[in-house]
Amino acid sequence: MRTLLSLIILGAIAWSGYWFVGSSGLQTGVAQWFDDRRGEGWLAEYNTHEVQGFPNRFDSHFNNIYLADPGTGWAWTAPEFQINALSYNPGHLIAVWPDQQKLATPIDKYDITSEDMRASIVAENVANLTLNRATITATELDVTDSKGHTAALSSLVLAAERLPESEEAVYRLGLQIDDFKPSLPWKKLIDPSGALPDSLDAINADLTVAFDELWSMEAINTARPQPRNIHIRLVEARWGKLLLQLAGEVSVDSIGYPTGEVTVKARNWKEILELAIASGAVPEGIGGSLKDGLSLLSTLSGNPETLDIPLTFEYGKVKFGPVPLGPAPVLKLR
Repeated sequence: MRTLLSLIILGAIAWSGYWFVGSSGLQTGVAQWFDDRRGEGWLAEYNTHEVQGFPNRFDSHFNNIYLADPGTGWAWTAPEFQINALSYNPGHLIAVWPDQQKLATPIDKYDITSEDMRASIVAENVANLTLNRATITATELDVTDSKGHTAALSSLVLAAERLPESEEAVYRLGLQIDDFKPSLPWKKLIDPSGALPDSLDAINADLTVAFDELWSMEAINTARPQPRNIHIRLVEARWGKLLLQLAGEVSVDSIGYPTGEVTVKARNWKEILELAIASGAVPEGIGGSLKDGLSLLSTLSGNPETLDIPLTFEYGKVKFGPVPLGPAPVLKLR
């Protein structure tokens, strides 16, 4: 009994030493990371950083954190932020965002509120946090721009997992958004007649993306990994009686131009085309001829209400069936 008690005491002392050494190393590593970002020209500050959770957790609590990268025009600030990890499994992190935060992008500034926003991240390499898989969830998420216009959704799930059979930086991505309510200006732009409901029923996506390098803390600190191949298993949006589905594959060059073909399947496609013309996504000058051509194609396919036609990307241009739409989008992460 005395021997057992001695072993328990020794084990407790050893584990306590491990926790305090680990927490000290974590605080030092966080301070060094912020120093490195400032050395690269970032604005990187926080009021306080504490490590709690003894004996089984390393819980990092930040107060008044602020990060800004002038090189990309992105900035983020929050009154608090948490990154939690089990002390016996430091490669599994849980990030917890506050109910209120602010995000600035090259396009606009946004106030973000949510009831519950968090991420679960599993890293292959604890030293540089090479991503193995991650899941981000949010409920009752509202995003308000600088003009006071708000877009909202009831729930969001975004998941990423590195494919185990590939030695390259290939990740499978999944997205599910329920009850998405676009901001009023965007709704009026897309649906000027007000024929559609205020909210999209759902947006779902399942795709595989090959990047030029693995997602890790080191890669994010230097340059964001860029997509080189995108395989869309299915992207689906349901908005009232409208249904839009995409599937296909494109490669992406070093500039960001895609090359390949994505099949577009649309139910009640005439209404979708009218929305695209009203929003400016399809030039008004070709809207009429495009509608006539697509009507013929849909009739030949056997169902005039359903459209099944390729969206082709080539030489920096995009075509919808045989009709040129203009320059292709640049797919580049900043």
